Amino acid sequence: MSIVGRLYARLGSGKIGILRPLGVPDFARLWLGAFVSMVGDGFYFVAIAWQVYNLSDSPAALAAVGIAWSLPQVLFLLVTGALTDRVDRRHMMISGDLLRLAAMATVGALSLTGQITMTWLIALVFVFGIGQALFGPAFTAIVPSIVGGDLLVQANALGQFIRPLAMMVLGPLLGGLLVYSLGAGWAFIADALSFAWSALMVLRMRSRRVERDDEGRGSLWEDTREGLRFVRHHTWLLAGLLGGAVSLFCIWGPYDTLLPYVVKYDMHGSALALGLVFGVGGLGAVAVAVTMGQRGVLPRRAMTVMYVAFALAMLAIGAFGVVTRIWQTAVVSVLVEGAITLVIVLWTTFQGLLVPDRLRGRVASIDSLIFTTGAPLSFAAVGPLAGVIGADATLIWTGVLGAVVIIFCAFIPGARAPERDGSLVGRALMAPPLDREFKPPTY
Repeated sequence: MSIVGRLYARLGSGKIGILRPLGVPDFARLWLGAFVSMVGDGFYFVAIAWQVYNLSDSPAALAAVGIAWSLPQVLFLLVTGALTDRVDRRHMMISGDLLRLAAMATVGALSLTGQITMTWLIALVFVFGIGQALFGPAFTAIVPSIVGGDLLVQANALGQFIRPLAMMVLGPLLGGLLVYSLGAGWAFIADALSFAWSALMVLRMRSRRVERDDEGRGSLWEDTREGLRFVRHHTWLLAGLLGGAVSLFCIWGPYDTLLPYVVKYDMHGSALALGLVFGVGGLGAVAVAVTMGQRGVLPRRAMTVMYVAFALAMLAIGAFGVVTRIWQTAVVSVLVEGAITLVIVLWTTFQGLLVPDRLRGRVASIDSLIFTTGAPLSFAAVGPLAGVIGADATLIWTGVLGAVVIIFCAFIPGARAPERDGSLVGRALMAPPLDREFKPPTY
């Protein structure tokens, strides 16, 4: 048994529901690696904003870096999703980790030697985004096959406990301190080393290749089309993806670009203050994750709860344009991250329970693609928009628009069908349809 597994056994399986998935060795290894790499991601969030604003005082510059990160995911996610359902998912994750390691190590070296430029930064962040496109679908697809349906809610809740704890609490706080004391370059180097650890932990997992009939295997394009057909013929997927894509277009760029700008220039905060805002926000996410993990089951009207939480998160993001103090910004951050965590736990659980295992990589890639497609457009629009109406107004109006879109999508016929037709009743307590064969409809 792993160290984490022994610790879990001592704490007792009957009392702390969120820890139950750690009794599965492969899941424990997966998240041991992910935890460290996500702490490194927290370093990155603070370091990249501070590095860019040291090179340029324009929000458009940080928006350009955001485009460079998200664009390769838009270009390559469908291909990596199809590959994820063909090959050992571990190999996809390790490849993504190594690519991100190389990109961040180079950024760190250039920053430390004073040779970093916006051109180099954008190019290397583009490579970093390719690594994310390789890693993301494989990570999402492998979790349900490791833990099974009886632990899926707890597994997703634990993931959302670890993610904000690492990326929004420890990472930004330690990253802000590191940038403040030693400079952004060392934060990038630390992020690079975290991917080496993640790759090592994934390597120690048992191989989990999706079993497929090689004789019936088509091309990557045919595999991709099969995944697209599955999504198109399930309205709950389409409505959720549509609402998420449009809403994230409204708030992704403003949140990532304008929040650091507001903290630094409007509130005259330091890198440490920015790390504090991100870090305190993670506490809301942690609280929601622990609550969901302890419950271990889906809410009675799980899809309705998800849409309400998503709309509230959008409105809270608009509040960033109203607050005037660091502590107020931190309070809003708690609300935003808590609501978004609830959305993610529910959405990933829906996919794990309702999508067959052999299609999970493709559905996960389509999910990531649609959610990130709006990101380059959002980053491209936020700079000029903020220049015309101001950073505060941009945050307010985009947050309100995102909430309106989410509410509209919740009322699309069939958007919440699984909670109404009984598809989700009790499903979090039984094995998911891992072996159920998906037969595409006739067209």
